Amino acid sequence: MLTIKKLVNNPQTLIVDVRSPLEFESEHIPGTQNIPLEEIPSRVAEFKSLGKPLVLYCRSGNRSGMGVSILKQNGVTEVYNGGSLGDIRILLN
Repeated sequence: MLTIKKLVNNPQTLIVDVRSPLEFESEHIPGTQNIPLEEIPSRVAEFKSLGKPLVLYCRSGNRSGMGVSILKQNGVTEVYNGGSLGDIRILLN
């Protein structure tokens, strides 16, 4: 089984910041996409079409956990909670 560290460092993995655009603008991991948590339900088909592992993160890990739950309930299987912005930074080193 892949660890989150391996997933985060895999160039095929899409890392998604589920915080608000304002939070994303103030600080984020370079190369990540910003898809706020409230947009996830309406963008499930988009996530499904990506066909790649997804790692979600936010400020504390709570919103990313909710995003993972929403996606899994809608059939997205390769989606993982990366925790907080700080957690992702540590995993990238």
